[in-house]
Amino acid sequence: MYKIAVIGGDGVGPEVVAEGLKVMAKVADQYNFKYEATELPWCTQYYLDTGVLMGQEAVEEAKEYDAIYLGAIGDPRVETGLVERAIIMGYRFGLDLYINLRPIKLYAEHLCPLKGKEPKDIDILVIRENTECVYAGIGGILKKGTPDEVAVGEMIYTRKGVERAVRYAFEAARKRNKAKKVTLVDKSNAIRIQDIWTRTFAEVAAEYPDIETDHAYIDAACMWMIKNPEWFDVIVTPNLFGDIITDLGAMVQGGMGVAASGNIHPGKTSMFEPIHGSAPKYAGKNVANPIAAINAAAMMLDFLGEKQAANAIETAVANLLSSKRIPSLGADSGLSTSQIGDMVLEELG
Repeated sequence: MYKIAVIGGDGVGPEVVAEGLKVMAKVADQYNFKYEATELPWCTQYYLDTGVLMGQEAVEEAKEYDAIYLGAIGDPRVETGLVERAIIMGYRFGLDLYINLRPIKLYAEHLCPLKGKEPKDIDILVIRENTECVYAGIGGILKKGTPDEVAVGEMIYTRKGVERAVRYAFEAARKRNKAKKVTLVDKSNAIRIQDIWTRTFAEVAAEYPDIETDHAYIDAACMWMIKNPEWFDVIVTPNLFGDIITDLGAMVQGGMGVAASGNIHPGKTSMFEPIHGSAPKYAGKNVANPIAAINAAAMMLDFLGEKQAANAIETAVANLLSSKRIPSLGADSGLSTSQIGDMVLEELG
């Protein structure tokens, strides 16, 4: 019996999460496992109604669950980032979710904006360090709104934080057993403190003689992801750069409508979500594509050990996209949110 906390969140979040839960219920029956889903109230509307942002007490309560399933957070009615920081950053730092796991996988050639690229060319796993870098929030603004205003932000790396991300990447490359290659993406030529990444990567690599290594600076890596995405197998990168290249990767694989991510602490409570935003203008219209949320549910099941169920969901999604029964990943597909969820159920048999 898995205990799953569900946060629909803002905008289209509750709608796409509902479809993900519908698919999970189907595979739970097919593959003979049980779960208990508990809805948590954290979202912008809850904040507007109560004045309460999610705090440390809620983070501690989350440790009672095996996983958190999140829809989307963000609402123009409040200060930009206010609720996102409380919930997303609250969980990431409070639960020490030090790995952001982002598969970049092309399911259908017609979805890719790159000329001549096929599914066999785009199958990348990005390991983004998730709790350090500039996202640690060390710094602030002095004399805000005056001519003398100064903004300072510290880029923080620790040996522990870097090494555990790098080691996770090598283990992932070995487990995937594909190209068996890990590429470090940093900017250590210009940002010299990132030499801690270069040195740690080399030291950990020595323990994995079966894994090929490569290195690319972030600007070059963005170029190669467009020109030759087939060069990459597993990428490991600092937090800020990971945030950038995973959105680039989402477009390479067809768009935000298919991209999912895991915020992971191996063996402990972890959080899974589509990487798209809350899209408030589409909220309540039943038009948002739920594939990314469904893929996030599959990632969550894989993390929980239900690998057959996770593979079944991914196969169903791939079949629907490659056959063009789901022709696109945007709100203009001609299919409703609930229709796409039903199509996945039907494909699952």
